[in-house]
Amino acid sequence: MMNFSFPVRVYYEDTDSGGVVYYANYLKFMERARTEYLRQLGFEQDQLIEQENIIFAVKSVNVNYHLPAKFNQLLDVSAHVTQFKKASLLFEQKIVKQQDQTLLCSGSILIASLNAKSFKPCAIPQSLRDAHEH
Repeated sequence: MMNFSFPVRVYYEDTDSGGVVYYANYLKFMERARTEYLRQLGFEQDQLIEQENIIFAVKSVNVNYHLPAKFNQLLDVSAHVTQFKKASLLFEQKIVKQQDQTLLCSGSILIASLNAKSFKPCAIPQSLRDAHEH
């Protein structure tokens, strides 16, 4: 199973009045990393909708905030699949400062595979399973 990391710079718009990243924006950074993980495997989410009739939706999130990220910092956001089930993926994700790898945020995000029309659970395509395993 592949470890994946995606670089993110903290922009002014990402911060709150205290000059630190607003808590919800860590989830956005994690979302970007999961999207880029799929892209690296050769899967675009819009194509999955059109060709496979599936969408991925967040089912649950458990996030721990360790230290604040601040304006203009460079971060690395990891996305590691720890469980690959028939209709779901469990990602373990971390956000660290690029400079010294200090852990800022960590989380477990459960992603459900859903039929794009009915929004009912459906199997993850075998082609995605195969790409993940290699």
